[in-house]
Amino acid sequence: MDDFLLGAAAFVLFVVAIGLVRILRGPGDAERMMAAQLLGSGGIAALLLGATAGASAVTDVALILALLAAFASIAFVKAARGARRS
Repeated sequence: MDDFLLGAAAFVLFVVAIGLVRILRGPGDAERMMAAQLLGSGGIAALLLGATAGASAVTDVALILALLAAFASIAFVKAARGARRS
């Protein structure tokens, strides 16, 4: 079971690395924001997979990362609406 979790964490980290490339080279702001959301989701998944190893503090870090990802989405949408109105 540990090999499966390690493989899953490696896959998630690979997807997160691809998301980092998209953040750096994204054609627009929306694509970059979606890549940042992928980064947050992937980070949460990797942390939760790591939490199965027994570190309970990792779960708290994953929850804080999820909360920050939600706030980042809200801030992006508010900024995009403000830019359209002006």
